[in-house]
Order: sequence, then structure tokens, then C-alpha cells
Amino acid sequence: MSSSKPRRVSPLHALPLVMLLGCSTTSPTPTPAAAVDARPAPEGPAMKPSSDALAQVTAELVAKHGEAQRARIERGVAQVALLWRAEDGDLAAFAREQFVSAPQVLDATFARLERLFEQLDGHMLELGRETQWYTDLDLGPLLPVEPLVASYDPSSHVTEDLFRAKVGFVVLLNFPLTTLEERARQGATWTRRQWAEARLAGRFSMRIPADVQQASSREVAAANLYIAEYNVWMHHLVDERGERLFPKGLRLISHWNLRDELKADYADPRGHEKQRTIVQVMERIVTQTIPAAVIDNPRLDWNPFTNAVTVAPPQTVEADAPSREARADATREADVRYARMLAIFRAERKLDAYAPVAPTRIARSFELGRELPEARVKALLTQVLESPLVPRVAAEIQSRLGRKLEPQDVWYAGFKPGAKRPESELDALTRKRYPTAEAFAKDLPRILQGMGFSAQKADWLAARIRVDASRGAGHAQQALRRGDFARLRTRVEKGGMDYKGYNIAVHELGHNVEQTFGLYGVDHTLLTGVPNNAFTEALAFVFQARDLELLGQGRPTAESERERVLGDFWQTWERSGIAMVDMAVWHWLYANPEATPAQLRDAVVSISRDVWNRYFAPVLGGKDTTLLAVYSHMISYPLYLPDYPLGHLIAFQIEEHLSRKGPLGAEFERMATYGSVTPDLWMTHATGAPVSAEPLLRATEAALKARP
Repeated sequence: MSSSKPRRVSPLHALPLVMLLGCSTTSPTPTPAAAVDARPAPEGPAMKPSSDALAQVTAELVAKHGEAQRARIERGVAQVALLWRAEDGDLAAFAREQFVSAPQVLDATFARLERLFEQLDGHMLELGRETQWYTDLDLGPLLPVEPLVASYDPSSHVTEDLFRAKVGFVVLLNFPLTTLEERARQGATWTRRQWAEARLAGRFSMRIPADVQQASSREVAAANLYIAEYNVWMHHLVDERGERLFPKGLRLISHWNLRDELKADYADPRGHEKQRTIVQVMERIVTQTIPAAVIDNPRLDWNPFTNAVTVAPPQTVEADAPSREARADATREADVRYARMLAIFRAERKLDAYAPVAPTRIARSFELGRELPEARVKALLTQVLESPLVPRVAAEIQSRLGRKLEPQDVWYAGFKPGAKRPESELDALTRKRYPTAEAFAKDLPRILQGMGFSAQKADWLAARIRVDASRGAGHAQQALRRGDFARLRTRVEKGGMDYKGYNIAVHELGHNVEQTFGLYGVDHTLLTGVPNNAFTEALAFVFQARDLELLGQGRPTAESERERVLGDFWQTWERSGIAMVDMAVWHWLYANPEATPAQLRDAVVSISRDVWNRYFAPVLGGKDTTLLAVYSHMISYPLYLPDYPLGHLIAFQIEEHLSRKGPLGAEFERMATYGSVTPDLWMTHATGAPVSAEPLLRATEAALKARP
């Protein structure tokens, strides 16, 4: 699984799509003006007109446009008033000029704005991609200016500028905002036009000042760069005898490559030793006891068990070693990991006052971003974590390994077809086939046909995707304007794309295919995409699960299907744990807003140990293990981790549907072109049932009973 970079797009598109819509002729039940008024006003510069002034302008508009328009007028005026400021001028004059009652004029206004926002969103994304070009891609050493360029968000002023130009207020005056509860309850009865209007209004549900938005973007960019360069040179991990377990030149980014190497080591004769070493490295990263000097430095040897640091003998240093100081300094890394996380939290807190519909990052993440309440997400994850199936699957793993399970077995990879093959063999295969990113790009049509798309459709998709060599682990970046290209980023080492990079590339290709269908195939560009990141992860998992098959290394059988089910369950269990840690940490941050990096570090360590001891230690041992906090998303992608277990649950439902309906290509396109409606509505359209853990649990029960 890759890093699957969350979309960094114009705030126009990135604003949580929380509000629902209605048009002048077939609108859902409008939110009463009093209900809109009841939403808490933001702290800060917003100045709400008096109730008498609002009543007066409402009466004027009703007199002009007729009693039939009263509900729309009351709602629109209240929505504008919520974000209107004194410097915006005369609200009454604005409302008299811009309220639209004629259906044909409202239709034309909607069409004009939809076209405008495709262009604004698309071009702003392209500009943002350019600012991050050198920090995202493996194009050699960074110039000192690059982190500064990457921290600049060219779109940060756009939403505020649109409010100042009154465009945002035109939207709020004429199209309705609704709550998540209303959207979930009524959305199944809405037309596609109504859904598109909901997304149009939702982008103006908050009025965040440009400097506040820019500060948030700057902190996220800084954290991303910190993570992108957090490499461990594995040949320079030594034990007390000075022995090196890993090959020369192996450079692994934390956490993605470290975890994937650990998973690959199940097929290695000395894999158990290697895994324990990697676990120790991970623990040092989480607790910030890793020596700062050894990070991305192959000129030093490091024993992660004793924390001893020595200068690497010259003959062991890689020819392409970066320029680093060769000084044996064991001073631990300062609490940079947690300082980065804390900086993002504090930037997000400044946004809180300007988001009356969701006044915390937690609320914005679940209520607006996912459109799934946190309580429901937590219940789904707990259902997996506490399932009685966990010890039964663990018993099968223990039988296969012939030893007691240990903490690293949270990433057991033996259910995957081909997992018994040494990864070195797969590395040789992928490096030969894909010496460069360009070679992978040229192979896209064949890969896509192997996924079940027609030759014509495969060529059409490949022509709209570009492949780049990533500085970090890899990610996908969508296009938001027809005519632009989705970008597939994965790590390509100097000797070619190893299996880890290939596995990530196939995952990212799933994102890109979903993104391309969602842009070109959707009926309204305001509905571009899928409900949330969990859904794009799910569709990417569908691709990733077939990576070995695409290499000609595994064909589906009844036994491989059983293995797939058990593997999906085990991965969902693990990722439910990391999501629980992520959520608990953010609640701790809001309860302790003045915390220092050291205090946050201690809290993360404590929370990860508590979650481990509750759900994982009874199965895997290792009391007080901190492994669940190693995921780099916690540092640079706030509250992203719940999307992974949700993505697995969604992917399993999709796979179950594909096994009945197929073929994959046509069904994937049908799902991906439905657009960004609510999660349950999308899933019901895709598979016939809302989001649930039950399909995975039922299939796991059946797989255990079918044990040979």
C-alpha cells in the first residue's frame, strides 16, 4: 500500500463538501432560516446584520418575487448573513440585485458557475503542482529555495477573493446549504442537478482568511518534506557483531518502505532477524530516540538495539551516497516529528473560528470530509478490532509460521499470492521490466487491459495519465480540469523500479483511473470524484490486489480467493488500530492545545501503547509496543488514517460485487463515474448496500471454515 497522497488542491475544491442543495423548481425541504441562524457565528471579523435588517430585506424580496419564493429567500438571506462582514457593504442592496427567481436565469447562473469552478480548481491545482514539483519528484538534491516554494499555496486567496467579489455570496443567496443529517436522509431522492448544487454551495460554507489558509498549507508542506526525506540506509544497520543483514544500497523511507520490507522478509531465510531489526528502528522513530545523524546518512553505521553509532568503513558506503557528515554522533533526534504535527494542529485551530458548521479539525474531517460521523466510523473499526475472528485468523498465521506471534506479525503478508517468493526475485523482474518511470508509463495500456478494460478504453485512460519518479514513497494526484493529466508518482531507484515501487505504482494507478473517470465521465463536474478518500483508497486497493497477476505471477483460484479474504481481514484489523491512535491523538491535542512537542510525543507513545495493549497484545504479545504510531500520515496528513480501514471495508464490498457481476473494467467505470455523493448512496449504487463491515466478517468466517 502506498502513501496515496491526499489531494492538495485549490481550497475551492478542497473545502469539505458538506452542504446539500436544491434548485428553484425541485428543491428538497429547505433548511428554515431559524435553523441557519442558529449555527454559531465564527469568532473573528464576521459581522452579522441585525435581525430587523434581515427581516426587512426578506420582506422586500418576497414582495418583489412572490410568496412562492419565500422559503428560498429566507434561507438565502440567512446564509449570506452568516458570513457577511461590515466591509462587504450593504447586504440589502446586494440581495435585491442578486437574488434569482426566474428558473431559466437560475439555470444559466448554475451552468456558468460550474464551468468557472472547473477552470479555477483545475488551474489552481496545476499551479500548486508546480510549486511542489521538486519536493515531490526525485530530481536530485533540493536547492535551499525549494522548501519555500513548496510551502506557497497559490490558491489560498481564491475563496476569500470570491467572497470579496461577492461571487460566494451569490451562491449562498441562491443555492441551499443543508446539514449532513439532511443530506443523508433526503439525498437518495435528489436529482443529479440537486447534488451538483449541493457541492456548489458547500464550497462556500466557510470563509477562511487567506493568511490563515496559507499558514495551514505552509505547515503541511513542511511536514511533507520532512517525511519525504526520512530515509534509513539499511546496509548500515549493524548488530553487536557488526553484521549487516540488508544489502548495500537499500534505502527505505519511513514508514512505507520499512513496513513493506518487513512484510517481504517473511520469505527470507533470515527474515525473522531482519523483522526484529526493523521493529526496533520503528520504535526508535516513534519514541524519537533515533540518533539524528543516521537519518538519510549512509556514512554512519547504527545499531538500533544499543543505539551505538560508528563511522561506516569507506568500502561499505554507497557510490551514490548523499553528502553527509561522517561523525559518530548518537544524539537523539529532537522532537521534530511531533513539532511538525503540533504546527499543523495549531494552524488548523486557527481555521476553527471560521468554520461554524464544523468548528474543529476533527469535525471537518468526519462531518465534512468523509460525510460519516466519527461515532459511526469508530463503531465500524471497533467491530473489526473486537471481532472473535481475530484470534482464529491469528491461530492460522501462527500455524504457518511455526512460532508464537510477535508484534511485527501485525503486518503478516503470507496470505498474498506469491508471498513465499523472496522479494529479490520480484525486484529483479520489475527492475528489468521498468528501468525508468517512462517504461512503466509505456506499459500502462497493457496493464489496463490486464485489469479488464478494452484496448480502446485502456489507450484512452493511458493518454490521460502521466508517470513521475517520486522523491517520497509515492502518491497519486488528480486532475480537476479536463485537458490536464492525472499524475502517478512512485519511487524508482537508480537500478530501476523495485517490487515495492511497482506495488505502489499499481495502487496509484487505481487512484488515477478513478480520478480520470470521475472527471471525464461524471455528468456534472461539480460532482467530480468519489465521496471521500476512503473510496479512492478502496478503488486503488482493487488495482493493487492484482499486481502479481499483472506480472504473470498469480492467477485467481478458490484457494487464492480464500487467502485474499484472510489477508483483507488482517490488514483491516491492523489499520483499524492505527486509525484509532490517530483519532485519539487529535482528541488529546484539542484537550491540551498548549502542549509542547515533548508532551505530544509522550501522549502519542502512551496512546499507541494503550490501543496496542487493548486490541493487539492479547493476540501478538509485545506489551507497550508503539508500532501503531509509526505511520507517517499522522505527521503530515491530519486525520487521514481512518480512510485506510474504511477503504478496506469498501474495497471488500466492491470485490464481492465484482465477483458476482464483473467484468472489472466496465463495473469500475460505472462506479467511478457516479460522483461525490454521500458514502452510503454511492455504495448502494455501486454494490446494492450501504457501507458495512458485515461482508468482510461473513467472508472471513466462511474462509476459516473452508480451511484445507
